[in-house]
Amino acid sequence: MNLKTTLTAATLGLGLGFGAAQAETVLTVSSWVPQTHFIYTDILVPYAESVATATEGRVTLNIMPAPLGAPPQHFELARTGVADITWGNFTYEPERFTAMWFAEFPFVGTDAEASSVALWRTYEKHLADNPAFDGVEMLGVGLFGGGQIHHGSKPVITPEDMANQKVRIGGPIQAQIMESLGAVPVAAPATKAYELLEGGVIDASLHSVESVMNFRLEDSLKQHTIVPNGLYDSSFFIVMNEAKWQSLDEADRTAIAAVSGEALSRLWGQQFNAQHEKAMTLFTEGGHAFNEPSADLMTAITAVSDKMIADWTVAATAAGVADPAAMRADYLAAYAELSAK
Repeated sequence: MNLKTTLTAATLGLGLGFGAAQAETVLTVSSWVPQTHFIYTDILVPYAESVATATEGRVTLNIMPAPLGAPPQHFELARTGVADITWGNFTYEPERFTAMWFAEFPFVGTDAEASSVALWRTYEKHLADNPAFDGVEMLGVGLFGGGQIHHGSKPVITPEDMANQKVRIGGPIQAQIMESLGAVPVAAPATKAYELLEGGVIDASLHSVESVMNFRLEDSLKQHTIVPNGLYDSSFFIVMNEAKWQSLDEADRTAIAAVSGEALSRLWGQQFNAQHEKAMTLFTEGGHAFNEPSADLMTAITAVSDKMIADWTVAATAAGVADPAAMRADYLAAYAELSAK
């Protein structure tokens, strides 16, 4: 076992009461963020530890020091068995995962723990048998708790403030929102935002609040427009190759399932919430501005959201979702219940 963290494999194994040499199955994990990123240190590593503990060392996870492919390839890497376990963003492959679009529309929630657990429950009830997910065992899902508008030089409060602004976006749903608000979307990964801002290519960038901090953009983006319940979100998976999953002993599958599913989805959301709070403190102390969208801007966002939901309902039906409206309603009801606790 080799978790490639500050804990050596031997230290982790002995600390849990069993040596690495006792592991019967080592599962290869491909991750595409740096080993210093909180998804690695605070989600993947604790999950690896929980799997090792739950299986009494019979199954361990080897998180590779470098990814086995580009981020958009990670679902396919697991499905085809290039890696045993991967994680990634559903909308890196929007046509494959049409059924999941609803989770990235406006107003799906800003409590990442509640939204991630709600998404897991919705997936289990409505999507577990959908052919889009064939070939993998879904270990967990997650949302990041609402993306917002972050500008480099001015507050964005009204629709007029968005007009002709060049905004970095990370996917087709974000692009549609920006186009509908009169902005000019510039497609680029979050890792390119700093370069684009410094070069004057973009005026603003869409991110979760924590992402501004974790991509070191806090000196470039100091105007934050906070849309209640989020302007958009980003949906994620953690999956395992189906054949590899089935090759495990039933007792080990049961043990791993107990620390996966809702438990892993909750861990995902908890860590994103923690990072959000850390970023809010940093930005508040740094004198950043937090702007509330005007009623006119909220009306414009609601209008594009309504259109997206209507269009998605048709597309999701074609993608094999029996009742898209009921699925979305179940998600929203679960989120409301969980976020109220």
